[in-house]
Amino acid sequence: MISRRRTLKLFALAGLTLTACEAGDDRDRVEGVHAETPTMNLTSSAFAANDTIPRKYTCDGANLSPPLSWNLPPEGTESLALIVDDPDAPVGTFVHWVLYNLSPNLRELPEGVAKGKSIPEGGTHGKNDFKKLGYGGPCPPGGTHRYFFKLYALDSVLDLEPGVTKAKVVSAMEGHVLGYGELMVTYQRQG
Repeated sequence: MISRRRTLKLFALAGLTLTACEAGDDRDRVEGVHAETPTMNLTSSAFAANDTIPRKYTCDGANLSPPLSWNLPPEGTESLALIVDDPDAPVGTFVHWVLYNLSPNLRELPEGVAKGKSIPEGGTHGKNDFKKLGYGGPCPPGGTHRYFFKLYALDSVLDLEPGVTKAKVVSAMEGHVLGYGELMVTYQRQG
C-alpha cells in the first residue's frame, strides 16, 4: 500500500493538484467550504502564496504572526474566523492559530497580533496545539511543511468562550460559512 505522503508526491510530480478532501488529510471539513473554490482573497505583505514564510514568523525567529489582509467578505457576513494549521505534522494536522469572532468590517490583521483571550482589533483566540492562546509559528521537526492560513466569512457570531480548540470552532462554523480565503506557505528549519 502506498502511503498518503508518497501518493501526494506522485501527484505533485505528475503536475496534478488534489484538494484537501481528495488528499485525505483532516484539514477543515466545514460544510460548503472544502469542495469549493476560495471566494475571498487572503494575502500577506510579508510573503506570497506558495513561498517560504520568513524566519521572523517562525519559532526560529521572533515567532510573530504575519500581517494579513483580505477583500470584502460576502454580503451577510456577521463575523470572520481564522485558522492556521500544518497538515504535514507527523502526529496529524497541527494547529498554529485559532482566531474567531473577528469583525466583518476588518480587512487586515497587523504583524504581531497580541496573544491572550482577545485582541485589540476585536476577536477571540482559541487554543493552538502548543496549548497556548494566539499565534504559534511554524516549527517543523523535520522536512518542509505546508502551512495553511484559512479565513472564513460566517453568517453568525460564534457562541464560544475564549480558548476553545480548532475542532470546536470548526463544529460551530458548520452551516454558517458564506465564503473563505486560503493562503499557503512552506517552511523548513535550517541546521
